[in-house]
Amino acid sequence: MNVFSKNKYLKLAELINKKAYGKRVLEFLIGCFTVSLAYNIFIAPNNLVPGGVGGIAVILDNLFGISNSTVIIIANIFLLIASLILLDKDKTRASLLGTMMFPIFVKLTENVNVWLQVDTSHLLLSALFGGILYGLGAGIVFRAGFTMGGTDIINQILSKYLKQSIGTSMLMSDGLIVLSSAIFFGMNSMLYSIIILYCISLMADRVILGISDSKAFFIITDKEDEVREYVLKTLGHGVTVFKGQGGYKRHNENLLMAVIPTREYYRLTEGIRMIDKDAFYIITDTYQVFGGE
Repeated sequence: MNVFSKNKYLKLAELINKKAYGKRVLEFLIGCFTVSLAYNIFIAPNNLVPGGVGGIAVILDNLFGISNSTVIIIANIFLLIASLILLDKDKTRASLLGTMMFPIFVKLTENVNVWLQVDTSHLLLSALFGGILYGLGAGIVFRAGFTMGGTDIINQILSKYLKQSIGTSMLMSDGLIVLSSAIFFGMNSMLYSIIILYCISLMADRVILGISDSKAFFIITDKEDEVREYVLKTLGHGVTVFKGQGGYKRHNENLLMAVIPTREYYRLTEGIRMIDKDAFYIITDTYQVFGGE
């Protein structure tokens, strides 16, 4: 890639970062506030450890009586300095807002149970609702293009220096924190914390991606014309034909791609089976469809 192309794409990235910045910051604040509510209503009072700096804060609060918000702000400041030294200015700048605002929201909502009476004595319900509400807030934050700092910085450092994927780095850092909860709070706490992590991941994905209302079909069939006509004329949807070649026999064959509403999933799968019972097809969730019909 030449220098001009690099500059062009850097400018494009800057434009994306600046786009609707005020609206994105508002979404970030709403998401951060939602995470703080989940943390202070369902998670921290029950000594559940959701991973991240918030999980470390729960452990240290129980051991030494240091408030969660204090632990989070101190840890985040050290991690921000580490990011500046070990990563770069751009990544540090991206984590700055979340690093500062998350502990502030945790502090502002730490007495929320005084005026919002919620019975959190049932640990399973606390883990489920805490994880869902936490994941909802985290998803809003990520969708707005921000992070909440904390172990997100650790994950980037581990990924860079240990040559691991971000997913593997998250498993290493958050997994270690959650496992340590068994030492301080017992096995039950650790198991409930795992439920929280799963709910957070699931809910955050749903917020970022949305609910899939379309399916993408990739079809290889000897009866290409019949399948194409069925999708075009009977179902009333478009079809794209890709030229391809089989990897084993090296035969030339076409790949049909069709994106249809989820409600018509059954009609297309059954139609393909009835036209060509030996057809090979792959179906994937499609979260956003632009252009076309």
